[in-house]
Amino acid sequence: MGSIRWLLLLGTAASAACSSDFAAGPAAPPCSATLATEVALAPGAYTAIDPAADSGCVSFPANVSTGDSAEYLVIAQSAGGVPGDTASFGLRSASLLAGAAPAELATARCAVLPGRRGSIAARFDGLLHELERTRHAIARTSAVRPTAASFAAVAPPTVGSLRTFTVCANLDCTIYKPVTARAQSVGVHVVIYVDTVAPANGLTATNIDTLQHVFDTHVYAVDTAAFGTVSDIDSNGVVITLMTPVVNSMVTNAECQAGGFVEGFFDPADLDPSSAAQHNHGEIFYTIVADPNGALSCSHTVADVESSLPGTFLHELQHVIGFNQHVLVRGGNLEDLWLDEALSSFAEELGGRSFLPDSTTFETYVVPDLADAYDYLANPGAHFLLQTSDTILADFGAGWLYVRYLVDQFGDSLTDRLEQTALTGADNVAAQTGLQFETTTTRWALANWVSDLPGFAPPAGLFYRSWSFRQVFASFYAQDPFDFPLPFPLVPPGVAGTQVNLAGTMHAGSGFYVDILQAPGGGGFALRLSGSGGLVVPAVDPRLDIIRIR
Repeated sequence: MGSIRWLLLLGTAASAACSSDFAAGPAAPPCSATLATEVALAPGAYTAIDPAADSGCVSFPANVSTGDSAEYLVIAQSAGGVPGDTASFGLRSASLLAGAAPAELATARCAVLPGRRGSIAARFDGLLHELERTRHAIARTSAVRPTAASFAAVAPPTVGSLRTFTVCANLDCTIYKPVTARAQSVGVHVVIYVDTVAPANGLTATNIDTLQHVFDTHVYAVDTAAFGTVSDIDSNGVVITLMTPVVNSMVTNAECQAGGFVEGFFDPADLDPSSAAQHNHGEIFYTIVADPNGALSCSHTVADVESSLPGTFLHELQHVIGFNQHVLVRGGNLEDLWLDEALSSFAEELGGRSFLPDSTTFETYVVPDLADAYDYLANPGAHFLLQTSDTILADFGAGWLYVRYLVDQFGDSLTDRLEQTALTGADNVAAQTGLQFETTTTRWALANWVSDLPGFAPPAGLFYRSWSFRQVFASFYAQDPFDFPLPFPLVPPGVAGTQVNLAGTMHAGSGFYVDILQAPGGGGFALRLSGSGGLVVPAVDPRLDIIRIR
């Protein structure tokens, strides 16, 4: 799949479209006291309410304290498991109790922080995934499974040997080009080939040996421990990395400046039994070459390539492992794009952690994921957790956050269990966690706010064990307030319970946050989650997540 480690860029906006249009549908029942769900929560308690069970209405009791205010965080969320689902909604104060007409709080915030990395790699990643899913659905021959016995024993390539490859050469893979490359470094688990026409001032033999060493000692060990075994359909005992200018040239210099570049990718056609013979028949991924002078596209220095490629290795090797476990071993389908990408993002973090206590190296691996997570939290309602083939980097940040949360809650072995199955997507998550998918997504959404909220002790199931994101993002803000303009990006609008008027478009897995304040001695209030004009919210598994902060 296309790498999601991109060139750092400023000013490349990546925004999700917002809509005030509401799909037609049945009218919701009136928001009455008899239908409303009563929400009586002690501080620290939480609930997730399905609006289909109560007409979308919830009522909150009066604040009996005369000295302390009450506070509730409320999230209108699409918690369902159908990638790409969207639905318009409204969350408004209801008229169970008398009160002033609610003031307009906000519509779905459409502005997104300027993107720091381009979206071209994300788009290419989705295209490769969908091409393979289509090919696999049409041509799968599940009775034919490659095994070690299916091929003659072949020794790993030798240093200096030449081989010709067929390489995807444009962003929709409608063009493939032949590439002749030389094996420059052969390790225990990887052989690195370099295109014979790569620029002369690229990586040295020492640089390439260093990359091979990092792959053997970190990348392979980390990914196989977390996700499972790699296939070996070509019986050479190694994964092939092909460094070729064809990858650089997939985008022009202008495209690179505007939307980033593809640093590396895995082409599933190389492993698919129905197509591997027409491609390169083996475990291969493709990367850029160093091009300091920018002769091919935008420039890539030797230092940049050497420091960033290990993260690409981690990311792409997870895709190779996932294909093996889901498709080759079990004859199933590719993992859903959103979860496959989330696991590859998580692989980058695990690779970085393998270098600790070397915090500097760790940061080079994990900062891109943190930056994507920052963008997601800055406007979660405008982005997907369950993306399909989107181009928004913040969506990838959501996936990384969700998998990080799941592992923190269900243990390190979860990633392996997610791979060792023919299940995919939401069904896979539910089976491996033992909880309904909607349960983990609603808890995750709440955890994004309360996990390390100052002065608040989050209940079980609503926190990250591995990260204190408020501390991390506050550090980013202090170092670079231009790219990280807030100490913590998630800022729910604060409003009284009788003044809520929020509208927008739900995106699968994500939600809109609002912080509701109730003055000392304040009367009760009610909220209603619905579609436009009182219609029922369309079938996106909507939930109203509520936690009492104080």
